Amino acid sequence: MSEGYILSLILALPFLGALLVSLLNKESRNAIRILGLAFSGGAFVLSVWLFIMFDGGNPDMQFVEKYAWIPELDVSYFVGIDGISLLLVVLTTFLTPIALLASWESIESKLKGYVALMLLLEVGTLGVFMALDLFLFYVFWEFMLIPMYFIIGIWGAAERIYAAIKFFLFTMAGSLLMLVAIIWLGYYASTQPDGFFTTNLLKLYEIAPGIPMGIQSWMFLAFTLSFAIKVPIFPLHTWLPDAHVQAPTAGSVILAGVLLKMGTYGLVRFCLPLFPYATFTFMPYIAALGVIGIVYGALVSMVQPDFKKLVAYSSVSHLGFVVLGIFALNEEAMQGSVIQMINHGISTGALFLLIGMIYDRRHTHLIKDFGGLARVMPVYAAFFMIVMLSSIGLPGLNGFVGEFLILVGSFKSKYLGSHWFAILAATGVVLTAVYLLWSYQRVFFGKLENVANQKLKDLSVREWAVLVPVVVFIVWIGVYPHTFLQKSELASKQIVEQIQDAWKGFRVASAESIVSTASESASR
Repeated sequence: MSEGYILSLILALPFLGALLVSLLNKESRNAIRILGLAFSGGAFVLSVWLFIMFDGGNPDMQFVEKYAWIPELDVSYFVGIDGISLLLVVLTTFLTPIALLASWESIESKLKGYVALMLLLEVGTLGVFMALDLFLFYVFWEFMLIPMYFIIGIWGAAERIYAAIKFFLFTMAGSLLMLVAIIWLGYYASTQPDGFFTTNLLKLYEIAPGIPMGIQSWMFLAFTLSFAIKVPIFPLHTWLPDAHVQAPTAGSVILAGVLLKMGTYGLVRFCLPLFPYATFTFMPYIAALGVIGIVYGALVSMVQPDFKKLVAYSSVSHLGFVVLGIFALNEEAMQGSVIQMINHGISTGALFLLIGMIYDRRHTHLIKDFGGLARVMPVYAAFFMIVMLSSIGLPGLNGFVGEFLILVGSFKSKYLGSHWFAILAATGVVLTAVYLLWSYQRVFFGKLENVANQKLKDLSVREWAVLVPVVVFIVWIGVYPHTFLQKSELASKQIVEQIQDAWKGFRVASAESIVSTASESASR
């Protein structure tokens, strides 16, 4: 297999699958399901090969492909991956066939459109993680909105239209600001000596840090707002619970597992290296919002009567850790944030899978409608317990690795300037244990009083096939995270070193600004 085209092949497989599914007769339901699973599974197989062939000792972009698209503006089909985007590509291709298999029996209406849109959603998310051209990145970023909008709006619950529109408007609002910033960056490149308009990310890495501080701050805010909405960072999170509760199970899995990571990935890939001086200016405020999100998300989760909404708010809390780790600006915290993106995708995605399985049987998410389920569904209860403990951060399971690295890195960060960021964030671990253990106790233990729960069937063979691979990764990352951390180590280190090199210039510029201000005041 040619390494030169592997990324395009991974992108093309789900796109080709979507086209073929759309050509099938809508009555060929099994063929539609099998074709969707085959093409998404094929993309996962290719991504595994990509993972094996990836050189963890090289921090630069690998498997690069570049073809001219709009030569006059230096816009190209330019894709490539480093260790950070590699892990997110593998996560995306892993969760998509899992989500399709999970919805094998639950989606009955408009099945052909559903499978095609799920595959197109995979194309959009993969493109975001692979793109090395800002225009191409923006195309994939916007393209992703369309299938997700329809998945929520057509196959969602009673308030699906409201949730779909809210999701679309929030994301689109931030995206438009990012588009303006992308155009301005291209224009700024053209104003340099021998410069020309370009959206080539690698060229802009060299040019953008030289943008004057005042304008750089506006550029940073334009990009960051778009990514903060997608994460989402408190207080821009209000679209998320509605989208999760109303979306079908597979939609919630991909939304939590992959789409939210587009925001944190954007912060790492674009905001930090393009705008290092603005990063230092806004770093304590964004880190503070991350900590607020950790505590706020956990407290709100604690009082939720709806199990699905509880898990939705838990994402605000867990991704607050990722945001804090990114802006701690040291290697331990950055590595923790990268692996925590993967951990959250697996563990929270699994929680939505499990909630979807009980919803298929009872058609309710309300915690009060359950109780004593461990008596009739012991295998289901065992799987739920493993996933729940991974989300809490139990040592030996995946969640512990990311949170530990983030807390250690944040505590020792000389850029945050205070241990309190890490100390307050650590309370989120305790609060997470409270709301997850309490909800587990109410759902699975106690008396089996509800008649509707007494004849529930335990997991089927298909549901075993959905959950076992997820649990394998939960344990694998928890016991031997080196397999994954070694792939992203040098890429994370390179970004951190770029930021740390800019720190000296930022301190000099800040000192000069203070002296200038003082001189002006004295002259008056």
